[in-house]
This record gives sequence, C-alpha cells and structure tokens, in this order.
Amino acid sequence: MMAAHFGKLNSLAICAGALVLVSGVLNAQSLPVHWEELTAADFVKAIHQSQGTCVLPFGIIEKHGPQLPLGTDLINVRYVSLHAAEKEYTIVFPEYYFGQIFEARHEPGTMAYSAELQMELLQATTDEMGRNGCKKILIVNGHGGNEHFLPYFAQSQLNSPHDYVVYVEMRGQMPPGRPPLKTKTDMHAGESETSHTMISRPDLVHLDRSNQESGADLQRLDLPQGLYTGIWWYARFPNHYAGDASASNRALGEFDMNAWTDQVVNAIRAIKADQESLRLQNEFFEKAGHPVDTKQ
Repeated sequence: MMAAHFGKLNSLAICAGALVLVSGVLNAQSLPVHWEELTAADFVKAIHQSQGTCVLPFGIIEKHGPQLPLGTDLINVRYVSLHAAEKEYTIVFPEYYFGQIFEARHEPGTMAYSAELQMELLQATTDEMGRNGCKKILIVNGHGGNEHFLPYFAQSQLNSPHDYVVYVEMRGQMPPGRPPLKTKTDMHAGESETSHTMISRPDLVHLDRSNQESGADLQRLDLPQGLYTGIWWYARFPNHYAGDASASNRALGEFDMNAWTDQVVNAIRAIKADQESLRLQNEFFEKAGHPVDTKQ
C-alpha cells in the first residue's frame, strides 16, 4: 500500500512538473509580438525571448491606383512581419511610414517628409529601440521608393558607434511554383500588389475600380540606359498606378505573402544566430578612431 501511495505521489509530482513546464512554455509563447501591446514588465521578457531582435516594418502613405488604400505598403509589410514573428518570436515595432515618397507628392493623401527628417527620425527611432534592448534591428522594407534610402541608412550606421546592428531586408525573388501573372506591366498597385492586399486586408480592396484609371507606361522620357533623373517615375506613370489590377487574385496573393513571410522568418533566424556583425562593427569603430594605426 505504502509503495503504491508513493508511486501515486511521484506520478502526481511528475504531472505537476509537466504542467509547470507546459505553463511556462505557453506563457512564453503568449507574449504579444506587437511592441505596443506589451506591458513594461512583459517587454523585458520579450526582449530576452527575442534575443534582443526586433523588427521595424517600413511602409509608406501614398496613392495606390484607384482600388487600393493609401497605406497599402504599410498594411502589407506589417502583415508579413507579424506573421513572421509568430513563427520566429520577435518584437514588431508599430506602424512606421516616414520614408521616401517625393514622386507621389502630386497625389492626394501622400505623406512626404523631408530627406533630413527621414534620416533623423529613423536614426532616433533605431537609437531608442537599441536603448530599450533591441541590439539587432531588422528593417523590413515594404515600399519600392525606399530601396535606395534604407541601404544608405544602414551604411550610415558606420558614421558613429552604436551598440546595436541595423539589418535591412529587401524582398527577394519568389520561389518556384508562383502562379503565372496575367499582365505584362506589374509594378505599383498592379496585379501582384493588389493580390497581396486581398490577403492582408481584403475589405479595403475595391477591385471594381481598378480600370477607372490607366496604369499604362507612358514612356515620356528618351534617355540612354544608366542615366537617372528623379522625374522618371512621373514620366512613366503619372497616375501613380503601374499595371492592371483587374487580374488580381487570392491564389497569387497567398503564394507571395507566404513566400515573403518565410523570407522574413529566415532573416530573423539568421540575425539571431549572427555573432559577427556587432563584433566586427566594434572592431571597425576602434580602428576608425585612430586610422593611422591601422596596419597596412
């Protein structure tokens, strides 16, 4: 009887331990991934759980043809970032849309900040993120107009010492198996982007309006290849619409959004595993302080 009694106690103890372990795992998993939804105490736990890795989804506020909301880039990049964070835990910064969009200043609703403010605000934001324990900051780009700005910002981090590293994720090519496109021109607010928004916020897509304006390339400049001018986009697509969104579909949207999410998940995991970038950054700043001593 005594042996059986102790056996039952041991079983109960094991079960209790297992419940505590499971409870701990569930508690860790239940931490919100949204920065703004964390309490101050939970934020500390989240920093530890994320290994100091935080994501800054970077969108924009601009016209997206006649059928999509102004915040399309912001909505889509945050959708992908949040879904990636659920697969590989990280803290996702609130909506950020203070990027480069001068080419859409002629369209209603566009928010275009000065170049100086863009740099200053993004630097202040990453500095504050770093001060709060985000030692690995991944900026996920959701707007084509930031494709030059964000790498330049990352490069500018070598101007002065930081105790954190900035990484920039630029959307890569889609994997094999992607549904074929039905349109030839598929750029801003076109078949793909509209399909993406049909996944992230289908309630904001007005597909019936997609043919109210032309998204054709007007090709109003005749300049040699390799010669750049800032007016190039307006010269080609003055309606700030490049393509024909009427061909958009959920199958394409699901494929692309899942592929993009996987790319961000892989980026988060690679950043968590990266032990070299900060070490090399510190080494660089040490040498940059007295360059004449750098061995040649």
